Amino acid sequence: MLRRRLNRLLGGDERRVDSRTIYVGHRSSSTNEAFIPPKFCDNRIVSSKYTVWNFLPKNLFEQFRRIANFYFLIIFLVQVIVDTPTSPVTSGLPLFFVITVTAIKQGYEDWLRHKADNEVNKYPVTVLEQGRRIRKESEKIKVGDVVEVEEDVTFPCDLILLQSSRDDDTCFVTTASLDGESNHKTHYTVPDTEKELETLNATIECEQPQPDLYKFVGRMHSYKNDQEPAVRSLGPENLLLKGATLKNTQRICGVAVYTGMETKMALNYQGKSQKRSAVEKSINAFLLVYLCILVSKALVCTVLKYVWQSKPGQDEPWYNEKTQREKDTNLYLKMFTDFLSFMVLFNFIIPVSMYVTVEMQKFLGSFFITWDKDFFDPEIKEGALVNTSDLNEELGQVEYVFTDKTGTLTQNNMEFKECCIDGFQYKYGDAGSELDGFCVTDGPVNKVHEKAGREKEELFLRALCLCHTVQVKESSEQGQGQRDGLMDQVDGFGLDGEVLPPPQEQRGFIASSPDEVALVKGAMRYGFTFLGMESKTMKILTRTNNVEKYELLHVLNFDPVRRRMSVIVRSKSGDTLLFCKGADSSIFPRVRQEEVERIRMHVERNATEGYRTLCVAYKYLNAEDYAQADAGLREARLALQDREEKLMAVYNQVETGMSLIGATAVEDRLQEEAAETMEALQGAGIKVWVLTGDKMETAKSTCYACRLFQRNTELLELTVRTLEDGGRRREERLHELLLEYHKKAVQDVPPVKSGVTRTWSSANQDYGFIIDGATLSMVLNSSSESNSSRYKNLFLQICQNCTSVLCCRMAPLQKAQIVKMVKNSKGSPITLSIGDGANDVSMILEAHVGIGIKGKEGRQAVRNSDYAIPKLKHLKKLLLAHGHLYYVRIAHLVQYFFYKNLCFILPQFLYQFFCGYSQQPLYDAAYLTMYNICFTSMPILAYSLLEQHISMEVLLDNAALYREIAKNGMLRWRPFLYWTLLGVFHGLLFFFGVRFLFGNPALQDNGQVFGNWSYGTIVFTILVFTVTLKLALDTRHWTWINHFVIWGSLLFYVFFSFFWGGIIWPFLKQQRLYFVFANMLSSVSAWLVIILLILLSLLPEILLVVFHKPRGPHARQKKPVQSNVGGHQSPRSSARPLLMRTFSDESNTVI
Repeated sequence: MLRRRLNRLLGGDERRVDSRTIYVGHRSSSTNEAFIPPKFCDNRIVSSKYTVWNFLPKNLFEQFRRIANFYFLIIFLVQVIVDTPTSPVTSGLPLFFVITVTAIKQGYEDWLRHKADNEVNKYPVTVLEQGRRIRKESEKIKVGDVVEVEEDVTFPCDLILLQSSRDDDTCFVTTASLDGESNHKTHYTVPDTEKELETLNATIECEQPQPDLYKFVGRMHSYKNDQEPAVRSLGPENLLLKGATLKNTQRICGVAVYTGMETKMALNYQGKSQKRSAVEKSINAFLLVYLCILVSKALVCTVLKYVWQSKPGQDEPWYNEKTQREKDTNLYLKMFTDFLSFMVLFNFIIPVSMYVTVEMQKFLGSFFITWDKDFFDPEIKEGALVNTSDLNEELGQVEYVFTDKTGTLTQNNMEFKECCIDGFQYKYGDAGSELDGFCVTDGPVNKVHEKAGREKEELFLRALCLCHTVQVKESSEQGQGQRDGLMDQVDGFGLDGEVLPPPQEQRGFIASSPDEVALVKGAMRYGFTFLGMESKTMKILTRTNNVEKYELLHVLNFDPVRRRMSVIVRSKSGDTLLFCKGADSSIFPRVRQEEVERIRMHVERNATEGYRTLCVAYKYLNAEDYAQADAGLREARLALQDREEKLMAVYNQVETGMSLIGATAVEDRLQEEAAETMEALQGAGIKVWVLTGDKMETAKSTCYACRLFQRNTELLELTVRTLEDGGRRREERLHELLLEYHKKAVQDVPPVKSGVTRTWSSANQDYGFIIDGATLSMVLNSSSESNSSRYKNLFLQICQNCTSVLCCRMAPLQKAQIVKMVKNSKGSPITLSIGDGANDVSMILEAHVGIGIKGKEGRQAVRNSDYAIPKLKHLKKLLLAHGHLYYVRIAHLVQYFFYKNLCFILPQFLYQFFCGYSQQPLYDAAYLTMYNICFTSMPILAYSLLEQHISMEVLLDNAALYREIAKNGMLRWRPFLYWTLLGVFHGLLFFFGVRFLFGNPALQDNGQVFGNWSYGTIVFTILVFTVTLKLALDTRHWTWINHFVIWGSLLFYVFFSFFWGGIIWPFLKQQRLYFVFANMLSSVSAWLVIILLILLSLLPEILLVVFHKPRGPHARQKKPVQSNVGGHQSPRSSARPLLMRTFSDESNTVI
């Protein structure tokens, strides 16, 4: 890849960059020249990151790129090089623990990738060589090999289909592992390929590998004895992708064109850009503050040391004379080494273990989403999926949700409702009504019960039967499909009460889009049945039970830019017809305008009712027109360069001057609980924007159905229609409308009190905003840069002051542009995009959090998302319950880590004022090492995984609770200051409380004096018990795991202290704590001061809990308050204690 990019940049090796030539079966086209096979990569798939040889250096390099790890490495090296007061073990062991745990996790994940790679690479395949079938391992396939694949086997590389066991030279494949589409897709052999592949002499010229699954450009040259080579165009319909599976076809043969890491599947699995959560950014900011505290502590101690030593007799007392080497040392060098020594002594204020705890919390916490039974969908037998555990807490901070419409808000389950033929409405009645339905008119003249002409009706129904890419599935194959678990793509023909000819009863449809099946079934309702296609001949059964045959000449495929598809067919009578169906915006400009008015009202009314509409048109092609179109299409399909553009030009040329026949209406029902979910999100203070490619009327009716727009919502419309109303230039009208809407929605709105969002205030008018793709292009890409920036700002301000925004007729790129614009706006709001189709991938990747729905439009959205859920309704629990709790847990974890490390190091700093700034440690090296790793790590990890300060049921019932933690509320500077001051208070209390006790050092019965290690051990004991019990006080949701880790950690500390001090360890040069702990506990005074100081430290917390509000274990769940939609704030909001993290006030959930 890198070499190709360099070649492209430097302009070298142009031929290699543009195309490649492949010799089928490695046979040269010329017998005279020596054959030198070109070199391509082998068929090995490598998704792993490391090898046995590079794991250690590569992993260490990646880990030490993290600032915290690198910082601790420097501290460790300083301890090794400089004579520091603490052993290098004290920082080396925690660092080693963090590095080792992370390396094991990453190594295990990579081992799984190696294992998966080997399964693929060692899979046996059949290759045809010189007429013989040879079994090989998949990794040994070379470009040019002819590979044989049998039914239900996955293709080992990207193949061009040369031969199929089916009579019509087609094969069926499913691409579920590539894009999740479980429906069968039809692929075709290269036309006029020799049946005996051993004698085939051909070369394939095609484009270099690129990741687009749906694009392929190439041509095949077939050589026969001294004849001109026959040239055949190759497209995506001839290409079988690695990862796809052969279905309903016994056997195929194909030539390998892309292998290994050059296959489209491999190119699509490149890593996504790393997303960072707001919590990570807060951690880095807090880390800088604590780093400043650390440096200032070291500076203060260094300065005071030399001030103190400047007094006579203090620098070199009689009992501690300097050596000659110490006297000769440069003063500034000595000051620098002293500064480093103090840095090492106080470095535990920076919590290195916090990073590994956060990693473990995120990794283990993500399992709670996948294990949640409420996310399990019995239809697809799947639950939620977590692709990125780094963003769990971001789910609790979402301010904007960008959602697709089709398949996300709606089910993407299409049902044919009605059609309009020549201005007459046809609704299908019950089975007893006449076969071709009844009709009313949408026109101004009342023509009830008058039908369109029979000729027009039949032409329209023939168009529905012919203009599609649907395949008929035979009964035997249907049974096989059911055995394969593919029931959902087989849509049976049987209709309620309808009698069909026996051969069709046992058939079903295979289609790439549910729209197409709905239209073919719609035609059946009116008596026209599609029977299938045999070798380019399409057969339909008419009302009179006659079978009509049409030769399929060309298919002009659907694409999202044209928004239409066409077929060119020839009837038995020799007439050549073009049938076209597509969106009204793409069909109306291409037909006679007098026909448009008859249909437009029908289309607009159906769109208002929420139906998906398509217009149908036709055109007779005379011999000259067809010859010109045929030549143009063939030439464009053979082009290697700009094939798409050339085809588009021919399509646009052919699809003009058509006659409009009618339109269809297909219903796409709302997703289950879509309205309730949207209402809950709005109640939580989240703004919902709908970004869809559908027409405005359909999308607007969906927004009303989902309660995004209420009946009293004033809609501000900025579409092509409103721009043309004023009769002036579009840009002038755009500027005028933007200013008008800005005045209405932004300037004229009264200011709102802080903490209350205007959207939920009943006193103000609610606004909804509607914009279409064409107008958005004008806003974002105005002719002058100054105007563009001004328009963008006005547009953004209007949108941010509206309850909901609808963007219709959006291209995928425009969806991403909108998300990016909001994401980069003032305040950098957290954005979430949710969609189910490939057209949503760009906005899913652009948003802070991307969510894919396991819908019917494939799995590309799921593969590119951070989280995947089966249904839209699951978004409510994912955000309001899981997201809320994840954020509260990790925010508490971060604040608690900084707090407990400040409590830990502050006494060490204060101790320097009483030991002549001699860098004497207050705690033993074992305590320094074990404090963060063993004594205090497990309780906070358990808390951060299991805590529910408010139960999930209450969080779901009270969406307004989500607003209390909005905008990173618990990791702002105010709660950070609270925790820091709490740490300072506890640190001062520990140190000076114990010092007060040591006013009389003879604390034992025998009059023996306690020493400095006893002093430090008493402080450390109070510290461990206080910080652990502080967490116990904060815990609202107790489980056996919390009890086990909290009381277990305290017991382990006591046991370790007895064990560490009770044995003479041979590997220690000096044993500072020998029997110190046991001696300390033999003093009643020590017991008293330990208990007293723990109680004094926690007393403010206890008093706040006891006196603030009486409460029982179930009080908070008795009677939840109504969601705060009316804008009335509760007099005792729980926001304040939430920010302070005492959780003592939950008045919003208790009455």
